[in-house]
Amino acid sequence: MEESISQQVTLTYQAPPPKEVVLTYSAPYHLPPTPVTPTPKSRKGLYIFLGGLGILAVVLLTVFFLSHIFHVEIYTDQESSTQETTIPVYDTQGDGTVMSLLTTNQGTLTPQEIYAQVNPAVVTVLCESGLVEMSMGTGVIYSQDGYIVTNYHVISGASSCAVALSTGELLQAYYVSGDEDYDLAVLKVNASGLPTATFAESDFLTVGDTVYAIGNPLGLELRGTFTDGIVSAINRDVEVDGRTMSTLIQTNAALNSGNSGGPLINVYGQVVGINTVKMGSSSAYNVEGIGFAIPSATVQRIVQDLVTVGTVQPEPVFGVSVGTESTYLANGTAGAEIYSVTPNTPADAAGVQVGDVFLSMNGQSVSDSSDVLRIRRQLRVGDTVEVSLWRSGQIITVELYLDMA
Repeated sequence: MEESISQQVTLTYQAPPPKEVVLTYSAPYHLPPTPVTPTPKSRKGLYIFLGGLGILAVVLLTVFFLSHIFHVEIYTDQESSTQETTIPVYDTQGDGTVMSLLTTNQGTLTPQEIYAQVNPAVVTVLCESGLVEMSMGTGVIYSQDGYIVTNYHVISGASSCAVALSTGELLQAYYVSGDEDYDLAVLKVNASGLPTATFAESDFLTVGDTVYAIGNPLGLELRGTFTDGIVSAINRDVEVDGRTMSTLIQTNAALNSGNSGGPLINVYGQVVGINTVKMGSSSAYNVEGIGFAIPSATVQRIVQDLVTVGTVQPEPVFGVSVGTESTYLANGTAGAEIYSVTPNTPADAAGVQVGDVFLSMNGQSVSDSSDVLRIRRQLRVGDTVEVSLWRSGQIITVELYLDMA
């Protein structure tokens, strides 16, 4: 009988050529070795036969136990896949619960307070993808009526799914919608009054901020593991499985296989990202402490599209590149200087010029490129946005009619 293999959800990270880092993790599931006792030759064949029966019995009892506790037989996390997801669908009829982001806080919490506040809203996601295979990851409850956000690669190719609450209660999960490119999916369970996590605006994060992660590394035995670190970088573009994931948060908080879909949390106990990728070591490179999370600002926009429309809507473009550092005018006002304008884009059509300085967009102050990105995520193709510019000592106002990327 072949040994069952239990692997955790992993993603593949490929750095630009010629260097390559491949993320692979394999955690074999082995039964405890059977002690070998020397026996007379006349009895050796009989003992081997009886020993085989004993091992078979242990395997059957293990499968029986797992199938009755978790309704599955063997856990096998698969790498990200483009296979069709056939989990029973929950139809929101365009009226699903959307996610909101806080822009304020009420003071920092201790690590113990953060864990006590967020962990009840963290779930283990168990998705069956075959007779004896399952993917396993982490998810976050964002509404009391049972909406859960996780990574798409956790549920990719699955035919059924369940989530285990922090209390151990197991609930059937339904598929709302998901997007492979953004690696986000929304699940729904039929429950009410569930504990929820508070999501906050990720655009206020800065390099060096303390962050925490909660997840289920390496299996059910270690679920609810709490780790800490800092924000190592922001707005990272990372190539994963042949596609580019943009504006990710880089962190050195320990992320391991099974953390996929779990929360990245700030010092106020607010979720600021959904963990998605860990860079691992290879035969050529030793890598430690490099993980990535999808910013909550992106998560909120994608989740809204998934629960109201069922698919991610195209992002609008402005057609400009601006500085990452603030430009200060003579009166001390901060703005974002425009370095280039792409022809035949909304900015070009509105007469925006190189050297102009963005002061405000859509009624919100702008001081650098992160502000521009934050405001753009709030807008949709077809919107008209009013922009205030400084040009040659004067403040002018133009309107951008937003087109798609």
